[in-house]
Amino acid sequence: MSAHARRADFFGNGGSLFWIQLVNALLTVITLGIYSFWAKTKVRDYLYGQTEFDGDRFSYRGTGMELFRGWLKAMGLLFLIGIGAGLVSLFVNDVMGALALYGAVFAWLFPKALLGARRYRLSRTSWRGIRFSFRGELGEFIGIFIPGIIFTTITLGLYYPFFHANVRRFLVEHSYYGTEPFDFDGEGGDLFGPHVLALVLTPLTLGLYWFWYAAFRHRYYWDHTAIDEGRFVSTVTGGGLLGLWVVNVLLLVVTLGIAMPWVKVRVVRYHCDNIALEGPVDLSAVAQDPDAAGAVGEELTDILDVDIVGADFFGL
Repeated sequence: MSAHARRADFFGNGGSLFWIQLVNALLTVITLGIYSFWAKTKVRDYLYGQTEFDGDRFSYRGTGMELFRGWLKAMGLLFLIGIGAGLVSLFVNDVMGALALYGAVFAWLFPKALLGARRYRLSRTSWRGIRFSFRGELGEFIGIFIPGIIFTTITLGLYYPFFHANVRRFLVEHSYYGTEPFDFDGEGGDLFGPHVLALVLTPLTLGLYWFWYAAFRHRYYWDHTAIDEGRFVSTVTGGGLLGLWVVNVLLLVVTLGIAMPWVKVRVVRYHCDNIALEGPVDLSAVAQDPDAAGAVGEELTDILDVDIVGADFFGL
């Protein structure tokens, strides 16, 4: 990284996050789980607020009520899907047809959840008073996501780097900081060789080589992500990821999970310490261009136990 690169810093600490999560846990128990939506928001607000980029901190503007309403809508949607599949099975007397319908609906639901979560999180994140946004369309994403899943399955995982890179491109190129779009020029073919090597070496190294492949892919994705004339640079290493993981696991095992706040802080700080933006880009000239988004997709990702492919703390 050059000396003039715009850098990220994280000022949070595990002790502060521990007390936030302790209060969150108590209130979640007292309210029979209802407070969990506000708890999630408080943690995000703390982590984003303690993260600084080029001398200014991020701000998270989501609310617990938005997540709660999103959860209610998501549960209602899943309930209607279940009822619909049940009616097809009952009146058509075709179990396979009902299962096919259910599978088709979930093939639509997973991409919807991924995009909904990304749209919500970016729309509630701001830096220097300018909000981020996501403007990708579901239909276009399904055209990438479903064939990608099919080809990855048919090729026994060999197509995965192409699929993953295509998803990354879609997510990044439809993300904006105010009026300024992000750009991605990476290609799945560049990841294919390292991916195959990782498949071969992972069992031979008891899985340890995957940390080096994950680091390579992380660097590749960020090194091929740009905004205006600026390009991001990542210095994440396999040894760094392995060391981070080993210490985090030891902390969780020794403390029986109590050290989770410190683990979260360590992960965020590591990634902040290894990311920068280089090049001539005038971020002060970016104008606000808000894009409203609801939280239904956000809660669907939790219910379906999926997360944004290729995303990290910064949402890119």
